[in-house]
Amino acid sequence: MAGSSAGPRHPGGLSVDVRRLLDDGRVQQVAFWIGLAVLPLATAGLARWASIGLGWQPVLAVARATVQLGVVAALLRGVITVPWTVAAFIALMLSTASWTSGGRIARLPHGRRSAALGVVAGAAAALVPALGLRLVTLDTQHVVALGGIVVGGAMNAATLSGRRFLHSGALRREEVEGWLALGATPVRANEDIARQSVREALLPNLDQTRATGLVTLPGAFVGALFGGAGPIAAAEFQLVVLAAIGLAMLVCALVVTAVASRSPYVIVE
Repeated sequence: MAGSSAGPRHPGGLSVDVRRLLDDGRVQQVAFWIGLAVLPLATAGLARWASIGLGWQPVLAVARATVQLGVVAALLRGVITVPWTVAAFIALMLSTASWTSGGRIARLPHGRRSAALGVVAGAAAALVPALGLRLVTLDTQHVVALGGIVVGGAMNAATLSGRRFLHSGALRREEVEGWLALGATPVRANEDIARQSVREALLPNLDQTRATGLVTLPGAFVGALFGGAGPIAAAEFQLVVLAAIGLAMLVCALVVTAVASRSPYVIVE
């Protein structure tokens, strides 16, 4: 018979050889990376079709994240086994976040300095009380997880508030010049711009916090569940994360806009 050499059949209809191939871990890894590549490529393609002007940034961002996560995974093996390295790892995250957000707001007066001060101040303002009050277990896993999320939130706040300050400052240039001509200090001339910039930087996180559990399941909650924590413990950790992010972002945005407001220079496009 022509089909007699096809090999034994699996009850589900697939040959044993095909089933073994699908169960091969290497094949699954290749399928995963191919599937993952589809998403940023689709993002870049759609952005190009819509003339957004992102170029290959969506693809490059995911590629960079892949490399960075690989390095972080390797570093975390050492961090988890040697607790004293947690401080060094958090310092590395603070440096990277400061550099990243500083590049985004480099055109802002003292932009890089304000980003660094804001990220460090925001992270410290949130992590010190959260850890001091023992809202999370003081082990390496919880400290690194909370620290990374909080530092990331502070970085976002620095970028959002700084870029909003740049945009609003340029649009309201004549208003700022009028205040300065009347003898007002730069802080007074930029007061309303700074206030609006802080508010706009916080709104996305506030909306996400309000929608938690109804619209979104945040990463910390899902990650804790995957890590073996019960639903109550996972919810408690997520609440600490949300509260800490809110404080970190507020402090960071206040610092960034405060430093920018003290500049005697008027922002132009």
